[in-house]
Amino acid sequence: MNIGDIARLTGLPAKTIRYYEDIGLVTPQRSANGYRHFRETDQHKLLFLGRARALGFTIEDCRTLLALYEDQSRESANVKRVATEHLNKIDEKINQLQSMRETLAHLVASCAGDHRPDCPILNDLGQEP
Repeated sequence: MNIGDIARLTGLPAKTIRYYEDIGLVTPQRSANGYRHFRETDQHKLLFLGRARALGFTIEDCRTLLALYEDQSRESANVKRVATEHLNKIDEKINQLQSMRETLAHLVASCAGDHRPDCPILNDLGQEP
């Protein structure tokens, strides 16, 4: 398969596929004229990477997970550790976003939104942390 075919089958942009090749996540075969030739194993890796990235895993996490996936002697505890660390980061981000939302909702509710120049939103943003 050429890069257009693999892009269509995996739903990944050709630019992303080339990037994954550049950083060593996939290694398609090359023909004599230099064209990439993707195998079924490359397709599977790209689908794996696309799903992992959609779940928010970093490139380095993807590299680790892909290596674990390909290692038949892996311990599932190692996979769970990577996923648990990522889940903890997601939970932390959710907590930060909820806190931001509560603060902003309070400020919006405090602002009259009328013709007067006084605005609690701007007053709050202008304060030192």
